[in-house]
Amino acid sequence: MDNLLSIVTFLPALAALILALFLRGGDKAADRNAKWLALIATSATFLISLFILAQFDRNDIGFQMVESADWLLGLQYKMGVDGISVLFVMLTTFIMPLVIAASWNVSTRVKEYMIAFLLLETLMLGVFMALDLVLFYLFFEAGLIPMFLIIGIWGGKERIYASFKFFLYTFLGSVLMLVAMVAMASNAGTTDIPTLMLHEFSSATFSILGIPVVGGLQTMLFLAFFASFAVKMPMWPVHTWLPDAHVQAPTAGSVVLASILLKMGGYGFLRFSLPMFPVGSEVLTPLVLWMSAIAIVYTSLVALVQEDMKKLIAYSSVAHMGYVTMGIFAGNQQGIDGAIFQMLSHGFVSGALFLCVGVIYDRMHTRDIDAYGGLVNRMPAYAMIFMFFTMANVGLPGTSGFVGEFLTLVGIFQTNTWVAAVATSGVILSAAYALWLYRRVVMGDLIKESLRTIKDMTRREKLIFAPLIAMTIWLGIYPAPILDRIGPSVEALVSNYDTALAAADSATQVADNAAPAAEH
Repeated sequence: MDNLLSIVTFLPALAALILALFLRGGDKAADRNAKWLALIATSATFLISLFILAQFDRNDIGFQMVESADWLLGLQYKMGVDGISVLFVMLTTFIMPLVIAASWNVSTRVKEYMIAFLLLETLMLGVFMALDLVLFYLFFEAGLIPMFLIIGIWGGKERIYASFKFFLYTFLGSVLMLVAMVAMASNAGTTDIPTLMLHEFSSATFSILGIPVVGGLQTMLFLAFFASFAVKMPMWPVHTWLPDAHVQAPTAGSVVLASILLKMGGYGFLRFSLPMFPVGSEVLTPLVLWMSAIAIVYTSLVALVQEDMKKLIAYSSVAHMGYVTMGIFAGNQQGIDGAIFQMLSHGFVSGALFLCVGVIYDRMHTRDIDAYGGLVNRMPAYAMIFMFFTMANVGLPGTSGFVGEFLTLVGIFQTNTWVAAVATSGVILSAAYALWLYRRVVMGDLIKESLRTIKDMTRREKLIFAPLIAMTIWLGIYPAPILDRIGPSVEALVSNYDTALAAADSATQVADNAAPAAEH
């Protein structure tokens, strides 16, 4: 099928355009039609994306199904997928129909709500498929707008504060990335991402105000991209926007934020930082590793004292993203395999946990942990599903959460045993806050009068969780389909990374040996 990537990317946007132009809003019939159109469009996008997976050659380490055309002002429209990005495309198309189905009870400005999510899907898919710097930046930044509106219009009481905080943090972080992109295009003479991955940016040390910059231009470019991707992940200490955004966002907004939007930071590190700035990455790896280790321990401890369910799960997400950045910057096969697997697993598990919160929030309209207790007596199906995803979040063997955490810890142990030791403590802390939450919400006697008439999950809600449960178990028991697809691309990334570092070390030694000779 020609232009398959473009069809998958822009089909949701086409549905949004149809909604905007041809469907009036305001009455129940129109709202119902808007929901069905959004569900059909996202489901069709997922089904068509399966053809991408079917055509993908797991043994080809390059970009596949590449589409290229001249664009405005001499810029290039170029799309493609490799072993890393294809799985993030599939994650996005898999999650979005579930997000729409979980929004069935939305009754305020339904048409606009569905349009926002459909546009957001197009922009997220564009990020994972773009093979041009300018195109990537446009998709990356434009995704802020629908998410800003989703939080700001359909969010909680503090939605305006949370939406502006989300926008400003992520936008300001990306300003430096834009400057770096201009510098890269000027230096390499192209904005083509595959070409830039082969371009050798200078790593010669220079001084700024008398301070030597080890790694030279590569370190400067790495820091500029790091400012954007670290906020997006989010990494400690630039993570504070995430709990506010999660708490105030509607349930579907929290699911998209946790399942997909956070992964853009990790994807950026894999697509830009390691392959394009290997020396800069090596220079700053100790900083990133310790930031990640601190994030795991600190945010896990903060999660232990939360009284809001969403905020606790949000801090849990920051901790789990710490494992991702550690795995990526371990710079070896196991670490990067584990980081990618952890991102995919987190997409299913964390999204499901936010949906679990949404189920009882729809009934009681509160997220306070103290408002619940003993739900197992009235909601046995809910108690079982919540327990399953709590265990997956902890990293119980047999679930996808275990595979990702184990591989990242194996990878980081080969690089820095002290960081690995600190990070391993996060496994214990995650069990503490996750089980503490489950104990207070679900277990015990049903004492509170307000909970005595609460109803268990509906068939629609159970159907939403079914595919998430299936993926979590399948990937936990049989991770080979994921690891086989990412393996060759990750192996090529690690090989090129090691080769670039070896070449840079050799060049440095030659320069050091030449300096004394020149003096003589």
